[in-house]
Amino acid sequence: MSNLKVLFIGGSGAISTSCVHEAVGQGMDVTVLNRGESRIRRLPDGITRLRADANDPDSVLEAIGEARFDAVVNWVNFVPEQVRRDIDLYADRTDQYLFISSASAYQTPPTRMPVTESTPLKNPHWQYSRDKIACEELLVEAYRDRDFPMTIVRPSHTYDQTLLPCEGGWTAVERMRAGRPVVVHGDGTSLWTLTHARDFAVGFVGLLGKEAAIGEAFHITGDEAPTWDRIFRDLAAAAGVGDPELVHVPTDAIAASDPDWGAGLIGDKSHTMLFDNSKLKSLVPEFGLRPTPFRLGAREIVDWYDAHPEQRTVDPELDALMDRLIEAHRPRAL
Repeated sequence: MSNLKVLFIGGSGAISTSCVHEAVGQGMDVTVLNRGESRIRRLPDGITRLRADANDPDSVLEAIGEARFDAVVNWVNFVPEQVRRDIDLYADRTDQYLFISSASAYQTPPTRMPVTESTPLKNPHWQYSRDKIACEELLVEAYRDRDFPMTIVRPSHTYDQTLLPCEGGWTAVERMRAGRPVVVHGDGTSLWTLTHARDFAVGFVGLLGKEAAIGEAFHITGDEAPTWDRIFRDLAAAAGVGDPELVHVPTDAIAASDPDWGAGLIGDKSHTMLFDNSKLKSLVPEFGLRPTPFRLGAREIVDWYDAHPEQRTVDPELDALMDRLIEAHRPRAL
C-alpha cells in the first residue's frame, strides 16, 4: 500500500476514472479537481473532491490553497498554452507532474514495428496529435532547463464499459442488432491495439511516485491487437448478433464524406499499430499480468449499455452517412 498524495485534474473520464479507483485501491491519498461530477462514471468513496476550472489558474489556486502533492496528473491538457500554464503553476507544488499525451503522436504510419518510446514523434495528418507533440516538447524543455519533474504518458486506444471503440458508438451496435450492415474502414485487416482502462490504470498508477519515471516518456497499451473486422465481430457477438454484414469502405472515401471521421482514421486508426511495452514493464512489472481480452471487454460494453437504455442513442446523421457509404461501396451481386 502507498501513502502517496496525488492530485488528479479531471478524473472522471473513460481512462482517468479507472486510474482514480486503482490509486485509491493502492492506498493513495487522492484528490480530484474538476468542474463537476460525471453522470456516467462514479468515483470511489474516500477521495477529496475540489471544484475548479482547470483552465483558470486563479480558480485552481483558490481550490488547492497551499497544498503540495507527490504527484499531479492533468487529464485535460491538449494544447501548449495549457501545459505552459501548468509548468508555472505546479513547479513548486509537486515532485512529479504527469502529462497525458497520445500514442497517435508517434510517426504515422510507422516505418517499423513494434513501436517503442524511441519511435519518432511525427503525425502530419491530425492536428490533435501535433498539439500533443508540441506539449511534449515544452515539457522536455522545462525538464532540461528548469528541472521540472515531468513524466509523459502516451495512451493508445483505451476504452471502458461506457466507450465503444468504433465510430458512432452505439449507432453501429444498433445497426447490427437490426440486421443492417456497418461500415468498416479499409479492408478490415489492419491490426489495432485496444486497452481496457482498468488494465491501463495498473500501469499508470505504478508510475506514480517513481523517481526513475522522471524525465521519461512511456506508452501504456495492451498487448492484444485484433483486426478491425474482429473488433466488430466481437461487438456483434456480445450484442447477440451471429454474423454481422461488414462493408469495407476506403478510408479516403470516408474522409471525403466526413472530414472529422476521416482525420481520426488517416491520422490514427487506419494504420496497423503494435507496441512494445518493455519500458513500462521494467518499472511496473505487474502491468499486463491479468489483461482483459476485447471479447470480454465487448461484453462489458454491451451489458452496460443494455442496463442504461438512455445511453443507447443513434446518431441520425451518421446513420444516414453510413447508408450512403454502404450503398456506394457494397459489393454487387453477380
